[in-house]
Amino acid sequence: MKKHVIDFLHTLNLYDYLLFGGIIFFFLFLLILSILLRHKQTLALILVILALLTLLIGPIGGYIALHALMYKHTITLTTVKDLTFTEALLIKGDINNTSKQTFKECTLYVGVSKISPIKPLNKLYPYLPFRRQTITIKGPIEPKNSETFKLLIQPFHYTKPHSVTVLGHCR
Repeated sequence: MKKHVIDFLHTLNLYDYLLFGGIIFFFLFLLILSILLRHKQTLALILVILALLTLLIGPIGGYIALHALMYKHTITLTTVKDLTFTEALLIKGDINNTSKQTFKECTLYVGVSKISPIKPLNKLYPYLPFRRQTITIKGPIEPKNSETFKLLIQPFHYTKPHSVTVLGHCR
Protein backbone atom coordinates (compact mmCIF):
# COMPACT_ATOMS: atom_id res chain seq x y z
CA MET A 1 0.00 0.00 0.00
CA LYS A 2 2.84 2.39 0.85
CA LYS A 3 4.45 1.72 -2.53
CA HIS A 4 1.19 2.53 -4.36
CA VAL A 5 0.85 5.85 -2.52
CA ILE A 6 4.48 6.78 -3.25
CA ASP A 7 4.08 5.84 -6.93
CA PHE A 8 0.90 7.95 -7.11
CA LEU A 9 2.65 10.97 -5.59
CA HIS A 10 5.54 10.65 -8.05
CA THR A 11 3.14 10.70 -11.02
CA LEU A 12 1.45 13.96 -9.99
CA ASN A 13 2.20 17.04 -12.08
CA LEU A 14 1.79 20.79 -11.49
CA TYR A 15 -1.85 20.82 -12.59
CA ASP A 16 -2.71 18.11 -10.05
CA TYR A 17 -1.19 20.14 -7.23
CA LEU A 18 -3.07 23.24 -8.40
CA LEU A 19 -6.31 21.22 -8.50
CA PHE A 20 -5.84 19.85 -4.97
CA GLY A 21 -4.83 23.28 -3.67
CA GLY A 22 -7.92 24.83 -5.26
CA ILE A 23 -10.15 22.20 -3.67
CA ILE A 24 -8.67 22.85 -0.22
CA PHE A 25 -9.05 26.61 -0.75
CA PHE A 26 -12.70 26.18 -1.81
CA PHE A 27 -13.33 23.90 1.20
CA LEU A 28 -11.89 26.46 3.61
CA PHE A 29 -13.78 29.28 1.87
CA LEU A 30 -17.10 27.45 2.31
CA LEU A 31 -16.34 26.72 5.97
CA ILE A 32 -15.44 30.34 6.70
CA LEU A 33 -18.55 31.49 4.86
CA SER A 34 -20.68 29.12 6.92
CA ILE A 35 -19.11 30.46 10.12
CA LEU A 36 -19.86 34.02 9.05
CA LEU A 37 -23.47 33.07 8.26
CA ARG A 38 -23.98 31.02 11.44
CA HIS A 39 -27.05 33.05 12.40
CA LYS A 40 -28.83 31.67 9.33
CA GLN A 41 -28.63 28.06 10.42
CA THR A 42 -30.13 26.45 7.33
CA LEU A 43 -27.76 28.24 4.96
CA ALA A 44 -24.77 27.55 7.24
CA LEU A 45 -25.65 23.85 7.40
CA ILE A 46 -25.97 23.67 3.60
CA LEU A 47 -22.57 25.35 3.23
CA VAL A 48 -20.94 22.90 5.66
CA ILE A 49 -22.44 19.93 3.81
CA LEU A 50 -21.32 21.43 0.48
CA ALA A 51 -17.81 21.94 1.90
CA LEU A 52 -17.61 18.31 3.05
CA LEU A 53 -18.88 17.05 -0.31
CA THR A 54 -16.29 19.21 -2.03
CA LEU A 55 -13.55 17.74 0.14
CA LEU A 56 -14.72 14.15 -0.47
CA ILE A 57 -15.76 14.17 -4.12
CA GLY A 58 -13.65 17.01 -5.52
CA PRO A 59 -10.21 15.37 -5.55
CA ILE A 60 -11.36 12.13 -7.15
CA GLY A 61 -13.68 13.68 -9.72
CA GLY A 62 -11.27 16.51 -10.46
CA TYR A 63 -8.32 14.16 -10.92
CA ILE A 64 -10.28 11.95 -13.31
CA ALA A 65 -11.66 14.91 -15.28
CA LEU A 66 -8.28 16.67 -15.44
CA HIS A 67 -6.45 13.62 -16.73
CA ALA A 68 -9.22 12.82 -19.20
CA LEU A 69 -8.92 16.36 -20.55
CA MET A 70 -5.12 16.69 -20.56
CA TYR A 71 -4.07 13.20 -21.64
CA LYS A 72 -6.56 12.32 -24.37
CA HIS A 73 -5.77 9.23 -26.37
CA THR A 74 -7.46 6.67 -28.55
CA ILE A 75 -6.81 2.95 -28.58
CA THR A 76 -7.58 0.86 -31.64
CA LEU A 77 -7.26 -2.88 -31.71
CA THR A 78 -5.92 -4.15 -35.01
CA THR A 79 -5.69 -7.87 -34.25
CA VAL A 80 -7.36 -10.11 -31.68
CA LYS A 81 -6.57 -13.71 -32.55
CA ASP A 82 -6.68 -17.08 -30.83
CA LEU A 83 -3.48 -18.85 -31.80
CA THR A 84 -3.89 -22.30 -33.27
CA PHE A 85 -0.92 -24.34 -32.15
CA THR A 86 -0.56 -22.88 -28.69
CA GLU A 87 -3.03 -21.90 -26.01
CA ALA A 88 -2.61 -18.15 -26.31
CA LEU A 89 -4.46 -15.01 -27.32
CA LEU A 90 -2.61 -12.45 -29.46
CA ILE A 91 -3.66 -8.80 -29.16
CA LYS A 92 -2.18 -6.06 -31.35
CA GLY A 93 -3.18 -2.43 -31.46
CA ASP A 94 -2.24 1.21 -31.61
CA ILE A 95 -2.41 3.97 -29.03
CA ASN A 96 -2.74 7.43 -30.55
CA ASN A 97 -1.86 10.60 -28.63
CA THR A 98 -4.65 13.08 -29.41
CA SER A 99 -3.71 15.57 -26.68
CA LYS A 100 -1.25 18.46 -26.69
CA GLN A 101 0.97 16.82 -24.04
CA THR A 102 3.83 14.41 -24.67
CA PHE A 103 3.20 11.09 -22.93
CA LYS A 104 6.10 9.78 -20.85
CA GLU A 105 4.50 6.39 -20.39
CA CYS A 106 1.16 4.69 -20.90
CA THR A 107 -0.24 1.81 -18.92
CA LEU A 108 -2.74 -0.32 -20.81
CA TYR A 109 -5.20 -2.52 -18.96
CA VAL A 110 -6.38 -5.41 -21.13
CA GLY A 111 -9.42 -7.44 -20.11
CA VAL A 112 -10.97 -10.48 -21.77
CA SER A 113 -14.64 -11.02 -21.03
CA LYS A 114 -17.22 -13.46 -22.22
CA ILE A 115 -20.11 -12.64 -24.54
CA SER A 116 -23.63 -13.52 -23.46
CA PRO A 117 -26.74 -13.96 -25.60
CA ILE A 118 -28.49 -11.72 -23.05
CA LYS A 119 -27.85 -8.13 -24.24
CA PRO A 120 -27.82 -6.32 -20.84
CA LEU A 121 -25.13 -8.69 -19.55
CA ASN A 122 -22.86 -7.72 -22.45
CA LYS A 123 -22.80 -4.17 -21.04
CA LEU A 124 -21.72 -5.50 -17.63
CA TYR A 125 -19.15 -8.14 -18.64
CA PRO A 126 -16.39 -5.75 -19.87
CA TYR A 127 -16.22 -4.36 -16.32
CA LEU A 128 -15.81 -7.89 -14.93
CA PRO A 129 -13.24 -9.58 -17.18
CA PHE A 130 -12.26 -13.16 -16.43
CA ARG A 131 -8.71 -12.53 -17.64
CA ARG A 132 -6.69 -9.35 -17.02
CA GLN A 133 -3.24 -8.25 -18.00
CA THR A 134 -1.32 -4.98 -17.91
CA ILE A 135 1.27 -3.63 -20.31
CA THR A 136 3.34 -0.46 -19.89
CA ILE A 137 4.61 1.45 -22.90
CA LYS A 138 7.69 3.49 -21.99
CA GLY A 139 9.19 6.28 -23.97
CA PRO A 140 7.80 9.53 -25.24
CA ILE A 141 4.75 9.55 -27.46
CA GLU A 142 4.55 12.93 -29.13
CA PRO A 143 1.21 14.64 -29.87
CA LYS A 144 -0.49 13.39 -33.05
CA ASN A 145 1.73 10.28 -33.07
CA SER A 146 0.89 6.69 -32.30
CA GLU A 147 2.67 3.72 -30.82
CA THR A 148 1.92 0.08 -31.54
CA PHE A 149 1.61 -2.52 -28.84
CA LYS A 150 1.53 -6.29 -28.87
CA LEU A 151 0.40 -8.53 -26.04
CA LEU A 152 0.31 -12.28 -25.71
CA ILE A 153 -1.99 -13.71 -23.05
CA GLN A 154 -0.80 -17.19 -22.25
CA PRO A 155 -2.16 -19.73 -21.33
CA PHE A 156 -5.55 -18.91 -22.77
CA HIS A 157 -8.02 -21.67 -23.53
CA TYR A 158 -11.54 -20.28 -23.68
CA THR A 159 -13.47 -21.78 -26.57
CA LYS A 160 -16.66 -19.73 -26.27
CA PRO A 161 -17.11 -16.25 -27.80
CA HIS A 162 -15.23 -13.52 -25.96
CA SER A 163 -14.44 -9.83 -26.30
CA VAL A 164 -11.32 -7.82 -25.52
CA THR A 165 -11.40 -4.42 -23.82
CA VAL A 166 -8.35 -2.17 -23.59
CA LEU A 167 -8.27 0.89 -21.32
CA GLY A 168 -5.32 3.22 -21.06
CA HIS A 169 -3.88 5.58 -18.49
CA CYS A 170 -1.19 7.89 -19.84
CA ARG A 171 0.94 10.51 -18.18
